[in-house]
This record gives sequence, structure tokens and C-alpha cells, in this order.
Amino acid sequence: MGKVRTLMIKRLARELLRDHPDLFTEDFNMNKQVVGKITSYKSKRLRNQVAGYITSLVKLSKKKQKIIEENTGTAQQ
Repeated sequence: MGKVRTLMIKRLARELLRDHPDLFTEDFNMNKQVVGKITSYKSKRLRNQVAGYITSLVKLSKKKQKIIEENTGTAQQ
């Protein structure tokens, strides 16, 4: 079974990623620290859920970018 995240978690994560795309990486622990610094969330659980979803989004974005690069490289040959 996959992880179910609430709409609030997804919205907060997308907003943070949109506003600060250069601060986030594929490393959950680093993202957790960044979320803690740039937000005022008191809940550790909320911070961790947002950081985890941001990590997933960053990994997915890099995976999509890699596939696009492979496909354009193949098309040019």
C-alpha cells in the first residue's frame, strides 16, 4: 500500500518547493532541516510529512528529467 497524504500536506509541500526550489534535495534529513528553518510548524509530525513529500517530489522530478534527456538523446542519434 502506498502512503496517503492529506491535501494540506501536499499543498504546503508544493508551495515550499515552488518558492524555494534550490534549497531542497533528495535527502530527507536535509529537507527536514530546511522545512524547520523556513517555516514555523510546531508539529514534528507535520514537518516530517511535508519534508517527506518534498523529497518524493524532488526524486520524481529528477527521474522525469532523466527520462526526457534519454529520449531526446535517442531521437537525435
